[in-house]
Amino acid sequence: MNWFNRVRNSLGFGAGKKATEKDLWIKCSNCQEMLFVQEYEDNLHVCPKCGHHGRIGADVRLSMLLDEGYTLLEAPQVAEDPLKFRDSKRYVERLKAARAKSAHSDAFVVGSGSIEGQGAVVGVQDFTFMGGSMGMAVGEAFCRGAEEALRRGCAYVVITAAGGARMQEGILSLMQMPRATVMTRRLKAAGLPYIVVLTDPTTGGVTASYAMLGDVHIAEPGALIGFAGQRVIQDTIREQLPEGFQRAEYLHKHGMVDMVVPRSELKARLAQVLGYLQPKAAA
Repeated sequence: MNWFNRVRNSLGFGAGKKATEKDLWIKCSNCQEMLFVQEYEDNLHVCPKCGHHGRIGADVRLSMLLDEGYTLLEAPQVAEDPLKFRDSKRYVERLKAARAKSAHSDAFVVGSGSIEGQGAVVGVQDFTFMGGSMGMAVGEAFCRGAEEALRRGCAYVVITAAGGARMQEGILSLMQMPRATVMTRRLKAAGLPYIVVLTDPTTGGVTASYAMLGDVHIAEPGALIGFAGQRVIQDTIREQLPEGFQRAEYLHKHGMVDMVVPRSELKARLAQVLGYLQPKAAA
């Protein structure tokens, strides 16, 4: 049997079957269609069957939006586990597990460069890192991105994707809301555009602060955008919620979002908006 296994492995029979299934196929979370990973990625992580916009990480998002040659801002160093929080696991263990799956130390990554030649600083919230939750590191990274935009005299574009504030940091997490709000006011005072791209999902304290303070709000199709969950709202008002409630198209129809833009058109649309709003020196 050992001889047979050696010969079979040397010839490649049956080798890598598990990896092949994992690496070549992905199931659309909306229509459940099985898709070739390569086709899915070539289509910007959008299902070619139903048009569902999948969630993507910070590095993929930055490479989609920024021109080649952009630079990443250094990740801020903040106090870790300041409250010594523990639920079913210690907070430091959750951070360690999240960082093992990510190339970055927390959920907010900032790139500085240009979008079709228009100078821009782009901050991206990564939902795969602890649900994109907003803690001190996220708040500090957001503020540093705004400071970089102020230094360069260019637009600040933020792509949101979050479940809200990070409960393990308590009141220190909630304090990031007014901090971020102050930075958006500084951008406004300097006459610099602050543009928000709302992606799936954008909820909780992020929606209650910098996600809804942009000069222009753009949403990806089908994105869940809201503060409280639908079940909480429905149980509170004791009424059936309308179809599509808290989705990008519903918010656009009711004036909370300026436009809904497919991912394939997002970079060009951002460049167009920047062309209208950007200070000429930053172009």
